[in-house]
Amino acid sequence: MKKLLIALVALVPTLAVAAGGGAPLDKANIDLNDTESLQRGLELFQENCAGCHSTQYQRYGRVAEDLNIPIDEMRAKYLPEGAKIGELMENAIPDADAAKWFGAAPPDLTLVARVRGEDWIYSYLHGFYKDESRPFGVNNTIFPMVGMPHVLEDLQGLPVKQEDGTIVASGGALSAEEYDQVVRDITGFLVYSGDPIKLERERLGWWVLGFLFIFFIVAYLLKKEYWKDVH
Repeated sequence: MKKLLIALVALVPTLAVAAGGGAPLDKANIDLNDTESLQRGLELFQENCAGCHSTQYQRYGRVAEDLNIPIDEMRAKYLPEGAKIGELMENAIPDADAAKWFGAAPPDLTLVARVRGEDWIYSYLHGFYKDESRPFGVNNTIFPMVGMPHVLEDLQGLPVKQEDGTIVASGGALSAEEYDQVVRDITGFLVYSGDPIKLERERLGWWVLGFLFIFFIVAYLLKKEYWKDVH
């Protein structure tokens, strides 16, 4: 037992580094009830991320239904030419070509929020900074030696890492507050993608707890009735 506890304690720092690259994570504070934010997140993801990354474990039709997007609008704005509303949300870049251009095929992001956590994604999108030693001229405080460009550079600018480790953004089209909302919207969409039934599951959970509470009362009263004459 003692050895098991020592092993678990030793594992904690390793898990922390794997989740956050050793850097502290900011709180994303994602609200899956904010449908407008999730809609913006979908649009931002499709514009900036879907060229390389897919979310191939969800379907266009299900996303449209969950995010209250009319089917005609979903077809017009988000479906590739020739795609059907019931198809999976895959990107158009073959893995072999992506690996040749980027060194490795960009991962599917459907479950990234479940693997990494919403705070990791939120902090990662805030963590890019200028680093001329890297192939794309950027690095990341959360994912050191990152192998992808800063796809939101036009919005945030190209941040510079100060000697004290702080990141200072400059030259972007958005203010810091506006960029923060963009990052939160994209993160929210990825959190939804990783667990699209979460809100429904939580609602059903309250009904189940209510049923169990009522059943407990009935069972308790029934037990008292059966056992009242047993002494």
